Amino acid sequence: MKQFLIFTLLSMTLSLRAQIPDFSKYPVYNGDDLGLRYSTAGSNFRIWSPAAEKAELILYTKGSGGEPVQRINMIRSEAGTWTAEVKGDQKGQFYVFRVFVNGKWNQEVPDPYAKMVGVNGRRGVVADLSVTDPKGWEKDRSPDFGSKDPVTKKVINQKTDAIIYELHVRDASIDKSSGIKMKGKFLGLTEKGTKNPAGLTTGIDHLKELGVTHIHLLPSYDFYTVDESKLDSPQYNWGYDPLNYNAPEGSYSTNPDDGVTRIREFKELIKTMHANGLRVVMDVVYNHTMFTETSWFNQIAPGYYYRQKLDGSFSDATACGNETASERPMMRKFILESVKYWVNEFHVDGFRFDLMGVHDIETMNLISRELHALKPDILLYGEGWTAGSSPLPDTLRALKKNAHLLDRIAVFSDDIRDGIKGSVFIHDEKGFASGKKGLEETMKFGVTAALKHPQVDYTKINYSKAPYAKEPHQVVSYCECHDNHVLWDKLAISAPEATKAQRTEMHKLSLTIVLSSQGISFLHAGTEFLRTKYGVENSFNSGDSINAINWNLKTENKAVFDYVQSLIKMRKAHPAFRMTSAEEISRNIIFQEKVAPQVVAYTINGAGVKDRWKKIFVVFNGSTHSTSTKLPAGTWKIFIADNAVKVLKPISGTLTVKPSSSWILFQE
Repeated sequence: MKQFLIFTLLSMTLSLRAQIPDFSKYPVYNGDDLGLRYSTAGSNFRIWSPAAEKAELILYTKGSGGEPVQRINMIRSEAGTWTAEVKGDQKGQFYVFRVFVNGKWNQEVPDPYAKMVGVNGRRGVVADLSVTDPKGWEKDRSPDFGSKDPVTKKVINQKTDAIIYELHVRDASIDKSSGIKMKGKFLGLTEKGTKNPAGLTTGIDHLKELGVTHIHLLPSYDFYTVDESKLDSPQYNWGYDPLNYNAPEGSYSTNPDDGVTRIREFKELIKTMHANGLRVVMDVVYNHTMFTETSWFNQIAPGYYYRQKLDGSFSDATACGNETASERPMMRKFILESVKYWVNEFHVDGFRFDLMGVHDIETMNLISRELHALKPDILLYGEGWTAGSSPLPDTLRALKKNAHLLDRIAVFSDDIRDGIKGSVFIHDEKGFASGKKGLEETMKFGVTAALKHPQVDYTKINYSKAPYAKEPHQVVSYCECHDNHVLWDKLAISAPEATKAQRTEMHKLSLTIVLSSQGISFLHAGTEFLRTKYGVENSFNSGDSINAINWNLKTENKAVFDYVQSLIKMRKAHPAFRMTSAEEISRNIIFQEKVAPQVVAYTINGAGVKDRWKKIFVVFNGSTHSTSTKLPAGTWKIFIADNAVKVLKPISGTLTVKPSSSWILFQE
């Protein structure tokens, strides 16, 4: 009976697998001309569709509606591709493809490589990209973000020098308090001299004043949920619903009907950021597509670009209906060519990979090698997790626990995030900064960037029970992002007994931990003046009333802004807070052993990394009462005292730290 059951199950498995095409037998096209190649003499088109029996190129004069002006039978070509040539200057024509597979014509779709699209991204545009460059584009250069070498005086851009600021294009300018004219647009972030009603800087001037180095823009490629033909009606989305990966989002442009405009205006944003000392990181979502059966990928090469379960259905590690198969050669090729396009054509300075744990390690490392060859100081990081299980084994995917296997790619540390403020999944749970006990080792783990350190007890870490990074540049230290509650709201929910003044100190302590920890620092837009989303946890489509940045908060909470600005200046001025190797961190950070519960205190040997602060003492008090801590030997100057930048006389002996507070002291 047992043998019969085993045989039956094996037969069922083989039968189910038979429903999935053997994609490993599909030919791989190695050319660099997929999509459109334009010239005034003619336009050449090539798509990869190995299962197709026939293929058509269809031309239109409009981005939506109307009848085709021409249907062209494509010619079968090498390695599963189909080609068509249209002679004469076709600039401005709109195009789509359709293929005949399994006895029927699939839907008309743009090719996945489309670089210019019409309204709502339903048709590609025959484009001359040279006309999309703004004035002075040829002189655009990425600014330095590191510090000068004391000997050579040259700037060395180390990844741990980066201080990332996550921002949604529309959120930045849409509120009337922004003082920005081009509200909700790429161009809104190019306006200089904008101020809130009290006369404080907003927009790009604010970003420059704050002192961050990288502006991480939430999805700015063409996404689905905002109807670009109805921009007069209220609409909102974060943009994690990809449609066209290689074209900018139309709703952020002044004319979504014109493919040239959306490209030129996004380039203008990047150029202006660069001119103001800011680099631009794109948030990219190659792990899933908005549509599955009807996606551009699936209509042209059914099934190939996605992972499947044994029964042939689409697997869904993203919880969005599908997950892409980065390990398959043509998907790997697409992602690689896409990110290289953004770097080459748009001068992008980095990428944040959404649900990077879906992607395989080999693909991510290939991307890193090729992008670093193009731009040695590019910044790459992503979420080292998924939203569900995947058919691809964990050992092969870019998960947090595999961070040490990644080549110059960082992962977000949810350990320090939830250690600081409490679990994002348990809304009323406190964290270290709001008074929860037992998180001292998690804070030490965060301070040392998830690296091996002799004084960290890994059995007591909230999530990870072992170090997962090999070097500090592989970890992003943060306590909030667009997902889940913003820090201010999380503190209000988890510490309802605290007054606003007490929550403000918890907030400042949280950001002190982030900006003084090793690794790469990451801030969510508006946290520097206590941004709220009014308790809404997942505001991806909640509209401007919830998501718009209220720039009046900068006036109301100017002291918090000034404090965060000072922390950023400290981090940028002192290499002791941004060491570049695990060996440096292990050797130069020493935790105090005899401290009160809910207190983390440690010294940094600044001299060991050529910091002018020869020795640094840092104390975090996460408890809701004052505590005493013995200072190491000697006299100490004060930089931070109880979450405030203060000029006080040097001290020695014992230090009294207020509740939810931090101190940073130094010896020169």
